[in-house]
This record gives sequence, C-alpha cells and structure tokens, in this order.
Amino acid sequence: MNSNVGTADKVVRVVVGLGLLSLLVVLQGNMRWVGLIGLVPLGTALMGFCPLYAVCGIKTCKTK
Repeated sequence: MNSNVGTADKVVRVVVGLGLLSLLVVLQGNMRWVGLIGLVPLGTALMGFCPLYAVCGIKTCKTK
C-alpha cells in the first residue's frame, strides 16, 4: 500500500477529524453520533493512504 496523502493533506484531515469528533461532546441526542465520521479522516491521515484517492488516481504526497 503506497502512500498517497501528503503532509498538508494530513494536517487538514486531522483538524477536520478532530472537529467532527468534538460533535460527540457538543451535540446531544442521536445527532451526536454523526461525530464518529471523524474517525475516517483521522484514520486516513494516520495511515497516509486514502482509498478514494487511489480509485480516482489522486496523489498529494511528493514522489521520490
């Protein structure tokens, strides 16, 4: 599995992921569980691989 997520992209994914996860604390009722979607951008940032990018042929990391 090759890396296809660049450094700037990882930073944006972590910020968005943490923002979405904060909805678990901020919201009440059933809508709070929408915050679990934040695990997806966090996971792709930590792995450095985005399956959607692979399908679309996008690569934001520097090639070596």
